[in-house]
Amino acid sequence: MVRQSLLRLVPDLGHVSAREQARASLGALLGIAVTGFATLLVLGPDTIVPLLVAPMGASAVLLFAVPSSPLAQPWSILGGNVSAALVGIACRLAIPEPLLAAAAAVCLAIALMFLLRCLHPPGGAVAVTAVLAGPSADALGFVFALVPIGLNSALLLAVALAYNRATGRRYPHLRPVQAPGAHGTADPAPRERTGFTLADLDAVLARQDKVVDIDRSDLMAILTTAEDEAYRRRSRDLTCADVMTSDVVTISPATTIGEAWHIIQDRNFSVLPVTTEDRKLVAMLSRENFVEAVGRGLGRPSLRPKKRLANGFSQGFSTRMPVERIVTKNPPKATRDTAIADLVPFLATARLHHVAIVDDTDRLVGLVTQTDLVMALFHGDVGGGTRERAA
Repeated sequence: MVRQSLLRLVPDLGHVSAREQARASLGALLGIAVTGFATLLVLGPDTIVPLLVAPMGASAVLLFAVPSSPLAQPWSILGGNVSAALVGIACRLAIPEPLLAAAAAVCLAIALMFLLRCLHPPGGAVAVTAVLAGPSADALGFVFALVPIGLNSALLLAVALAYNRATGRRYPHLRPVQAPGAHGTADPAPRERTGFTLADLDAVLARQDKVVDIDRSDLMAILTTAEDEAYRRRSRDLTCADVMTSDVVTISPATTIGEAWHIIQDRNFSVLPVTTEDRKLVAMLSRENFVEAVGRGLGRPSLRPKKRLANGFSQGFSTRMPVERIVTKNPPKATRDTAIADLVPFLATARLHHVAIVDDTDRLVGLVTQTDLVMALFHGDVGGGTRERAA
């Protein structure tokens, strides 16, 4: 019973690999060593200024072990440590009693860091250090906030910037820029219109009314990924083989633009796979390919048989030209066994309306369109059997 109660006091950090633990530890070693020796080179061995202040150890934990934390960002370490040092010096000068001055310094430092949006936990230690620093603080006065506090912080930050990027950790975590929609409208992307949104997350965090030690965008990405994982788990038995169109009309690379356009128009297709004689997929021809060709200043097309494109193509393009000149080569592909749960986010983010299904030899065996996925998701299950429908 006692053991269980004690175990409840141990925080649940989740799984952290030995490699990540070693990466963070080595980063802190390099950060503190470089900061100390660089300060020595700048100030010289005879300086009365401390070459390294203790709170830098706490800053190193944040910068190298949890670089994604809002408390570990550049403004947090620079603004937090320097502002806390200024508060500490002020309290040292204004309050004779050291213990009372230290308590007041921590209190005011936290309030100031909240105000300046640079909350950094080691800032509390910096404030106490400034109060209890001894003769060096008296000699330096408010300069103590710049040297050694500001100098140590800047050097440690420089090491963190280089080391985290070199070891594959994104740092700093900049606030995301609100990008326009894919169509230049204010509507969010299709993937963001269902499930929870960042506004929902903000509403929950506001009700919680406490500091969360993780970037909002990172938290949103984690929750969204978890939602995707749950969807994969629920629909793991549904694959492309269950929803794909098997009787797919194809064309060859030598098919003319005029012939291809007639097939697309007459059969109301949005896409035509381009294959070799043995059905190996080489490209995809979509309506967008025609639009893109015309959009390059090649004239307004008239794709009736035996008529050249209106105004002509500047490179001799015509309705008799083979489609291989305008197709999309190396199109996205999947296999029969690919789970449709993997296709939904892929189609949404890649702005695609279709995915070719191929076998182990790259031969075309089917096609999955957004319509297929919508029907599968709507019914929750899809019966077997070949459907005689193209894209």
